Amino acid sequence: MARLIEGTSGEIPPGRIGIIASRYNSLVTDALVAGAQEACRRLGVAEDRLDIVRVPGALEIPLAASVMAKSGRYIALACLGAILRGETDHHDHVAAVATTGIGNIMRDHGVPAAHGILSCDNLEQALQRSGGKLGNKGAEAMTTALEMASLLPRITAGN
Repeated sequence: MARLIEGTSGEIPPGRIGIIASRYNSLVTDALVAGAQEACRRLGVAEDRLDIVRVPGALEIPLAASVMAKSGRYIALACLGAILRGETDHHDHVAAVATTGIGNIMRDHGVPAAHGILSCDNLEQALQRSGGKLGNKGAEAMTTALEMASLLPRITAGN
């Protein structure tokens, strides 16, 4: 019979937790950060375990997250930003680079780096996803990162 190994957000291992957030589109990203902080409180993570790193834009998030993951100090990272469609396809390129970078961090460093970078057509869509009627993707990203931080030691321990 197969064994099911699941992570739960209630069994968070010791270590630091990082939020990497862009300053660009701060109306949105500040709300995402607040959502991630609230998720930590809800899950019983002491605020003194949390580091918030602000970077200029979404494109810089993977570099800061990579340095944090490589340090060995962090058990989970939430990567938060907001990319809004403009008149050119620049939005698509930034989103692709940021998404690939976050995936590479997890693969290369084995640290959960949850993707909470919104890629929206307009500001209204981003506001609805950063605390509006569609929830808060910052809180969702943090919850995911912490669940994965809980799951990984269980996989390696075989429990």
